[in-house]
Amino acid sequence: MSSPTLTDWLRVQDDETLAAVLRARPDLATPRPPDTTVLATRAATRASVARVAEGLDTFTLAVLDALLAANADRKPADLAQAATHLGDDVPADRVRAAVDRLRELAVAWGPDEAVALVPAAREAGGLFPTGLGRPSPALDWVDVPASLAGLPDDERKVLTTLAHGQPVGKTKDAAVVLPLDEAKTPVQRLLARGLLMRVDAETVELPRQVGLALRGTGPTGTVSITEPPLRTKAHKASIVDATAAGATLEILRHTETLLRLWSAEPPPVLKAGGFGVRDLRKLTRAMEISEREATLIVELAAAASLVADNEAATPEWVPTNHADVWLTATQANQWATLASAWLDLPRLPGLGGLRDAKDRLLAPLSEDLRRPVAPLERARVLRVLADLKAGTGIAEPDELAAVLAWRAPRRGGRLRDEIVRWTLTEATALGVVALGALSGPGRALLDEGAAAAAKRMAEAMPEPIDHVLVQADLTVVAPGPLEPHLAALVNEVADVESAGSATVYRVSETSIRRALDAGRTAGDLHELFRTRSRTPVPQSLEYLIDDVARRHGRLRGGAATAFLRCDDPALIAEVAAHPAAASLQLRKIAPTVLVSPFPLLEILDELRAAGFAPAAEGADGQVVDLRPTGRRVQVPLRAVRRTATRPPDNDQVADMVRAMRAGDRAADTRRGRTVTATAGAGANTAETMALLQEAARNHKSVWVGLVDAHGVASQRVLEPLRVGGGILEGRDPASAEIRRLPLHRITSAALVEPPPL
Repeated sequence: MSSPTLTDWLRVQDDETLAAVLRARPDLATPRPPDTTVLATRAATRASVARVAEGLDTFTLAVLDALLAANADRKPADLAQAATHLGDDVPADRVRAAVDRLRELAVAWGPDEAVALVPAAREAGGLFPTGLGRPSPALDWVDVPASLAGLPDDERKVLTTLAHGQPVGKTKDAAVVLPLDEAKTPVQRLLARGLLMRVDAETVELPRQVGLALRGTGPTGTVSITEPPLRTKAHKASIVDATAAGATLEILRHTETLLRLWSAEPPPVLKAGGFGVRDLRKLTRAMEISEREATLIVELAAAASLVADNEAATPEWVPTNHADVWLTATQANQWATLASAWLDLPRLPGLGGLRDAKDRLLAPLSEDLRRPVAPLERARVLRVLADLKAGTGIAEPDELAAVLAWRAPRRGGRLRDEIVRWTLTEATALGVVALGALSGPGRALLDEGAAAAAKRMAEAMPEPIDHVLVQADLTVVAPGPLEPHLAALVNEVADVESAGSATVYRVSETSIRRALDAGRTAGDLHELFRTRSRTPVPQSLEYLIDDVARRHGRLRGGAATAFLRCDDPALIAEVAAHPAAASLQLRKIAPTVLVSPFPLLEILDELRAAGFAPAAEGADGQVVDLRPTGRRVQVPLRAVRRTATRPPDNDQVADMVRAMRAGDRAADTRRGRTVTATAGAGANTAETMALLQEAARNHKSVWVGLVDAHGVASQRVLEPLRVGGGILEGRDPASAEIRRLPLHRITSAALVEPPPL
């Protein structure tokens, strides 16, 4: 009796088992499988099995290798016998649990006495299952351990290296197989002894018999049964959230600085795409952060559509129209925008500044940093933290990297461990992680989305304060985040000197003049410090404000193209006699008025550099702010990129299982008179309608073949109730459900014959 196939095995499983397969392997559900035969065919494809292997843990892969070593992909193998390849100290229950996992994934099937694997498992498991080479017929009757006992150390070292790694090796000594008395190198002597096999002129292979003898009681080498330990540290959830909020305020401040700097002076786009090293270093100096931190902020701003390539003749990185919306949003919403963009970012900012195999520098914002699997790897790291209790953090990032490497050793490639460290560093900078633990807002971002995360972050952030502390050295200390209106006023009249939990601003003649240029008066500034400072306002600050205000605005400018006016003819004469007047082409048209063909803003800047203190005025004579608001480029919001096939929900899975069961029943049904509705054949279409109507009148079941909107063929058995209006309405005999099928989708129909007696 032949052994059951994967299709046979799937057909006898219960609905929950089939549903588990579809949930565990969502690629099998697209498009919907019409029956278990199609499901089994997809489950056995090489690409799908390789995808499954990427998600298997180290021990399950070892069990898969053991089954492959027992040739379970060619004929069913006894599990107990296959487990001998794992060694004597591996618990049998762990082996059975690993095989159960392979069965859940439809990679293996059958009882423990006859476990079978899909043929593609050999390619997914590697060319050399358990790391053993092919058997050598020449060693079948040789006492291999005795032959190994007397080997010289150099020859034994070669064999040991191959036995505990890949069983093949490259060497020039395999060009010719010499007799033992003529062999000079260890490889040549081993080939002569038959303890190595020659594959080609540059490749040798360790025979399986030699590998088993060298490995002793553990034929597969050291098998890691359990995942490495992950040490944790417990913190109060409130402390974790507060720390995360502090990091959030810092990265928001740096992002605002980036937008302000690039509004005034956008950096150029490199010819090969990306952001230049010189501009990156300029940015780090302005922000006083590291290049790695600056790279992350630049990548986040681009991912959130806050900056973009303007695609001009000389392209530059320019803030977008969305930057203005972002700048006016609450800090919690600003954070949610950046954090969501990072979570779905198909790039690795950690690669910025490194060099590739050709020693080319990998520039931020370039295509070299694109990695479509980045969101998946990021989510894997965060999910481990999400499984811990709230407030519980990891002790060492390397331990988390080791755990993830054990859980999926084939994922991540050569950057696997680095991605874990980069993810933790970036998540900590963003406030998604703090003190090694997932923050409350970070957990909400993973489980509930950006809106819920913004709400949690707003709760975690400290309450905005409505006061400052003015010091005698003309510094203003904000002991926490300021209310938005107060922060805007303070930023107008002072410059940030140092940032952190308490921000220190410095008031200077330049900053006061900036506030006056924006339309503030000396009275406004005195009122600001008098009402908002919890410390006495020093006289030196009051004198400075009055002194700057007394000189500010005595000279007024307007557009004539531009004009300068002053009630004091002597001051106008002084300006007209200054060397700057010639370069600005100032011309006196009245004792108190000068005009120029240059833009007003350029005139004001030149006169301020010459020591004057002019102010701009509007049509009503009031001071106006002519400072540029910064350049902007119009871009659409970027759509969120989805890089993984999302598993279908429970209702979709249940519907797929029912459809496959119906397809199986239809495939087993005996068919009688059959009509095929060939495209363009009107007679056959009429015959199909006649057959369906006949079945409805005589209360007979029909077998129906149809093609859905995706071009996937399926088949069903129905009891026709009504045929007309382009619809076949019928009852499923097994489930009693009413189905409505478009007639134009039906490709063939047949009367169902009763089963033979």
